[in-house]
Amino acid sequence: GASGATCPTGSTVTYDNFGRQFFATYCDRCHAMGTRPAYNNLAAIRADSTSIDLQSAAGDNSVNTAMPESGATPTEAERRRLGEWLACGAP
Repeated sequence: GASGATCPTGSTVTYDNFGRQFFATYCDRCHAMGTRPAYNNLAAIRADSTSIDLQSAAGDNSVNTAMPESGATPTEAERRRLGEWLACGAP
């Protein structure tokens, strides 16, 4: 992806132990309302993972901070974990 994040061998980041809470905390306040892409399930997140990476994830190439536009924002470490999770196919 745009962030340059990669999926390390043995990654343990999953929707259940990371993705669900990340999206609930940082994304759902806008993206669950239907006026923007809705990320209320794993299939929807996977379908838009390239855009999510570009807007919000961090990796070797960049730390992308365009989203969220307001409210609580993820730390760089959380953005890097998001990048890893997306690079691994959002398991």
